[in-house]
Amino acid sequence: MTELTPDQQTAFEAAAFRRLVQHLRERSDVQNIDLMNLAGFCRNCLSNWYRDAANEAGVALDKEQSREIVYGMPYEEWRALNQREASSEQKAAFEVNRPKE
Repeated sequence: MTELTPDQQTAFEAAAFRRLVQHLRERSDVQNIDLMNLAGFCRNCLSNWYRDAANEAGVALDKEQSREIVYGMPYEEWRALNQREASSEQKAAFEVNRPKE
């Protein structure tokens, strides 16, 4: 296995993150509730993790700013364009699979 330098690892992780965000932007047909039910995270989780990292580094980033970074537009605009009402099956699955706090 090739040994990576810390800078290489960070650069590759950043590239993978950018690719994931781009993929999620292109797949607006995949609803957040579907992501939560299948993978245990969604676009909002990703934006929260981004905000947490920024805040831990001393950069003040609020919820709406981090969501816009992930969604590529203001969250409310994305919702109006892409979010559908969740089915009763999706809601039931979410109740079973929702993150436990």
